[in-house]
Amino acid sequence: MSQRERSETLIAVNPKLLQGTWPGHWIHMNEQQADPRAYGVYHFRKAVNLATLPSHYIIHVSADNRYRLYINGHWIGDGPARGNLTHWAFGSYDLAPYLKLGKNVLAAEVWNMGTYAPVAQISNETGFLVQQDNMDQGNLDNFNTGPSWKVMHDTAYHPTALNTGEVLHSYFVSGPGDRVEGALYPWGWEAIDYNDSDWLSATNIAAPVAPAGYGTDNRWTLVPRSIPQMQHQMEPVGKIRRVESENEIAEKTLKDLEQSFMSDFNAGKALKIPAHQKLNILIDQGYETVGYPELTVSGGKGAIIKLTYTEALLDSTNQKGNRDSIEGKTVKGLFDEYLPDGGEKRVFRPLWIRTFRYVLLSIETSEMPVSIESFKNTFAAYPLKRSAKFNSSDSSLTKIWDVGWRTARLCAGETYFDCPYYEQLQYEADTRIQALITLYNSRDDRLVRKAINDFYLSLTPEGLTEGRYPSNRFQVIPPFSLWWVTMLHDYWMLRPDQNFVKNYLAGASQVLSWFENRIDSSTGMLGPLNWWNFVDWNPAFKNGVPAGVSEGNSSVITLQYALTLQQAANLFAGFNQYKKSEHYAALANKLAQATYKSCFDEQRGEMADTRDKNQFSQHASILGVLTNAIPVEKQKEVMEQILKDTTLSQATFYYRFYLTRAMVKAGLGDKYYESLTPWLDMLKIGLTTFAEKPEPTRSDCHGWSTSPAYDFLATILGITPSAPGFSKVRIEPHLGDLRSANGAMDVPAGQITVGLERREAVAGNGSSGLNAKITLPDGLTGEFIWAGKSYALKPGSQTLTIR
Repeated sequence: MSQRERSETLIAVNPKLLQGTWPGHWIHMNEQQADPRAYGVYHFRKAVNLATLPSHYIIHVSADNRYRLYINGHWIGDGPARGNLTHWAFGSYDLAPYLKLGKNVLAAEVWNMGTYAPVAQISNETGFLVQQDNMDQGNLDNFNTGPSWKVMHDTAYHPTALNTGEVLHSYFVSGPGDRVEGALYPWGWEAIDYNDSDWLSATNIAAPVAPAGYGTDNRWTLVPRSIPQMQHQMEPVGKIRRVESENEIAEKTLKDLEQSFMSDFNAGKALKIPAHQKLNILIDQGYETVGYPELTVSGGKGAIIKLTYTEALLDSTNQKGNRDSIEGKTVKGLFDEYLPDGGEKRVFRPLWIRTFRYVLLSIETSEMPVSIESFKNTFAAYPLKRSAKFNSSDSSLTKIWDVGWRTARLCAGETYFDCPYYEQLQYEADTRIQALITLYNSRDDRLVRKAINDFYLSLTPEGLTEGRYPSNRFQVIPPFSLWWVTMLHDYWMLRPDQNFVKNYLAGASQVLSWFENRIDSSTGMLGPLNWWNFVDWNPAFKNGVPAGVSEGNSSVITLQYALTLQQAANLFAGFNQYKKSEHYAALANKLAQATYKSCFDEQRGEMADTRDKNQFSQHASILGVLTNAIPVEKQKEVMEQILKDTTLSQATFYYRFYLTRAMVKAGLGDKYYESLTPWLDMLKIGLTTFAEKPEPTRSDCHGWSTSPAYDFLATILGITPSAPGFSKVRIEPHLGDLRSANGAMDVPAGQITVGLERREAVAGNGSSGLNAKITLPDGLTGEFIWAGKSYALKPGSQTLTIR
């Protein structure tokens, strides 16, 4: 079994370790030697002698904030998967493949970013923990953490780029860069033969407790890691786009240097830079990526090497423009700094992942020349494997399909990320769409389940979830709490996992009750709402909030609540909670009717944002259609109107997901194909992932903009569940002007394949027929819908010829 296969398989935990206190201890340095809550990087080591080699040697590991783990010099994993203090993850590893007779050394690099930590990082204090799985083993000389471990404080590290958000004029909260002084770094500390005789003995700081329900004075309450280790895959070096000298190296020398850099790197040779030089090398990876950039350096004592990471270059007005263009543009953003000590083949890599398309490698040498041996990136993301397939008669959709998946991959780590560069935070609005993409494109639903649970753990006493979680800053976005309830409904429909969903129904009721308590009896709509009621980043919504929220007559928020109530009615009925189901259905109907009565403008044929009817958005009508607040017989006309009315506040990339849902519901699903222009336009300006919003945009890679990775399967091919657990399927294609489309996706019963090809127009009515080849897995039945007619589908292969 390969390392990747091992890392993707979760190891079972000894049940005795899930019943209270562990024998091992949380450890750190003595508080007099290191502040446990301050920024700091630490190295831990423990040697164990083995007389025999076991077939398995399972250990469980955690740390605060994070660790990187080695056995006998081999990196075997990192973590912990992010959570909160009452649900702090520990990872499990089998050391057996790396052990040898005699001395074996387990080593870990542990760091705490302190006040500089990413907002997504919750923390108590610096700590490290190892516990052997076999608690009954008689050999007391094991890897359990305690005073037998040695520790050192690595003073080579300092945080950098602390004003990145100011430089980029953006909200930037994904953590600092690293400054590493090579002369202070303990090179080879993880190797088996490293001399740690001058290291200190570790100090016990707390007893480990697992799981929730045990302990009376817990600092961390442990739970088994629920997701696999991240995928780590080496990427080739990018293309050199520009080489500049700050001290006017002769033009020929500079050109030779540029050529040698590219040719030498491609040939695996070092780039040698003389003493007393200043050089900037712009590397274009060719596509946006995320991972651990790795720079190998020889010599260069006294030099300063800086790596600045950016999604795109900026012009003199701080605009990005075409992402492929570099003329007249500069690099701004997060950076790392390395100060070589003059040693050979020193490897520098950041503590945490970096996101970039471009890297500016700035080198300033002193008395000693420096050799850049290599620069490469280890891609690191959740190990999603795409099993879904799609192609069509329009080859341009293939690029959207591929870029959508790349965007989804970069926005999936130990949690879903809204964006990998600026925030790395898991928000319900983004995550709902990202979870659907995962469930449609991959067999692996573990990250989806973790996200649902993460948001559940964020529930506040007043009944709402936090708007993003995990997060060390408190933020509530009421509409996002509604999307969490929608996520439960999505998962219930797509996966046969009733016991999992049942755990969260009480939390869903709390969210729905919060809104119910704020209904204005005089209007039948939601009254004034507190917190940040974000809906979409369009210019007409101040700070993303539609009109009427503060005053208490927002049709947009009221109708989103009604939509969630309708989904909850179905969900609770599925668990035989009929009284709640009936209440939610009736309440949704009242809200929808009241909003239609107060806000629908008959003359315009559109839903207004408020009862005053002086502001209009696509969003209000979208939700009016999805909730049936707008009568079914009017929905097509309304949707046609809002698609052509340019005076409306427009849905951005994120909310176009719901625009598509409304188009399909109103019978305009065939317009989806022609609605893909915004994604094609992003590709035309050199984006290699999909952006947060239309230009100018902050983030070039944003999870909520990846909806085509879902819609190509759910809308164009038309594959949707028609019963909970995907126990039945409905296939209603919307080809638009496509001549053909083919694809496949995995569902719980197996794989569904769909092949569609238009027939010639039928004489007399101008409509086209269809050849459809459908394969359903054993046990799955459903229906195929075309031109308003239904055709029964059975397990196995079948061909439909529709004239």
